[in-house]
Amino acid sequence: MKSAAAALRESAPTATPAAGAGAVPGGVPISTARGGTGSEFTAAQRLDRLPETRFHRRMAAMIGLGLFFDGFDLYMASGVMVALASIGWSDMQSNAYFASAGAVGTLIGAFMSGWLGDRFGRKFTFQFNLALFGITSLAAAFVPSMNWLIALRFLMGIGLGAEIVVGYATISEFVPPRSRGRWGAVLFFLATASLLASNAIAYLVIPTLGWRWMFAIAGLGGLCVWIMRKKMPESPRWLESVGRLVEASRIVDEIEAEVIRETGRPLPIPARAAVLAPTSFRASDLFRPPILRSTILGIVLNIVALSALYGFIIWLPTFLMKQGLSVGASLGHTTLISAGSLVGVLLAGFIADRWSRRKWIASAAVVAAVFGWWYANAGSLNATTAVGVCLIAAMYFGSTVGFSTYVPELFPTELRLRGTGISSVAGRAASIVAPQAVAALFAFGGVNAVTYTIVALLLAQAVIVGFLGLETTGRSLDTPFAGH
Repeated sequence: MKSAAAALRESAPTATPAAGAGAVPGGVPISTARGGTGSEFTAAQRLDRLPETRFHRRMAAMIGLGLFFDGFDLYMASGVMVALASIGWSDMQSNAYFASAGAVGTLIGAFMSGWLGDRFGRKFTFQFNLALFGITSLAAAFVPSMNWLIALRFLMGIGLGAEIVVGYATISEFVPPRSRGRWGAVLFFLATASLLASNAIAYLVIPTLGWRWMFAIAGLGGLCVWIMRKKMPESPRWLESVGRLVEASRIVDEIEAEVIRETGRPLPIPARAAVLAPTSFRASDLFRPPILRSTILGIVLNIVALSALYGFIIWLPTFLMKQGLSVGASLGHTTLISAGSLVGVLLAGFIADRWSRRKWIASAAVVAAVFGWWYANAGSLNATTAVGVCLIAAMYFGSTVGFSTYVPELFPTELRLRGTGISSVAGRAASIVAPQAVAALFAFGGVNAVTYTIVALLLAQAVIVGFLGLETTGRSLDTPFAGH
């Protein structure tokens, strides 16, 4: 059973008084002013009323850089597969095994991270997965055969899958509710920038230095971020949920003291909240009402997003090469289209907190479906490129709002990583099937057959989120848990 303090939840979004109104005397942290126990206010109440400062930017940088190299490692698969095929190391079937091995690894990593993160903490899980994919990526630069590369891709995938689950959930536990969408978009921007970076670097590096350097770059980058994260604090919300109240209070004290030093102003006293009866969530609660609805939504968003990734974006250079373009031309075309991803993410960062996230996600799926149909029917390479930019922008707008912010908001703190992890597992399972399904669809009807399948998935997502979606915008994470 959890302590009563750990079961405190806010019954409404935290209101932030004007600076100095009800401020803590002398500008000292709450728990110090109140006897050092931190028991009168929860970590959630204290964190939610903080102004945004260097602390939040530093947390976003440490998490975001890990997601950048995670995404770099993931997205570079498209360029590597083209290079492997062009030198005779692999064929379509071997490339499918390579992609599927990574997908199986990310599925296992997503599941493990959910359990590890809720059991041992966010920081431990961060460091474990980052070290794993950094070391195995470096090893992949020296493999002697395609079979070894496929095996290492499986191990890399475990770290890659874990990083995505923990990253977005953790930032949501530190930033105030009024700007969760924007901070989630900041992380997603850094992760998405890796798509453009990996394509551009592949365009420059693979034809001249070879594909092995792509793995070396990803591995070294991941290990550098691992060193940076050694000073990252543990999530006070998670510490409270497992009864480590003193440690949670100490960390929030340090955060508050840093904020006071930077702003030069005393902090407002957190808004009081009703005390709810103690609760003790089990993993099985994810599969029964009322949390079941959150689980369904998380699964749908992950399946559609990852099917689109593995069913369209990663395979796009291979599609173009099969249609007669050279390796360099196919990678160049893909690089241009991938610029749309940053447009979508930036747009989400500006407006994700200004309207219902549920409505944003459903609307973006419809817009992406329209551009998907148009892409399949564009008559020239120039038209295909222009429409492709808009298609990717719409897909990444919806994924930014959904992946980085909405899915972690759907679950209570005690189950946040397991709920996010199970949702990710479903998406990873779809991504395991996707490479084989794409190969079959491409053989049957070319790139149009693949594109129309993605369009159908996007429309299904729009209907499900539009009718079943929960409203989380601007609400505290635990109210008692968003949307229920």
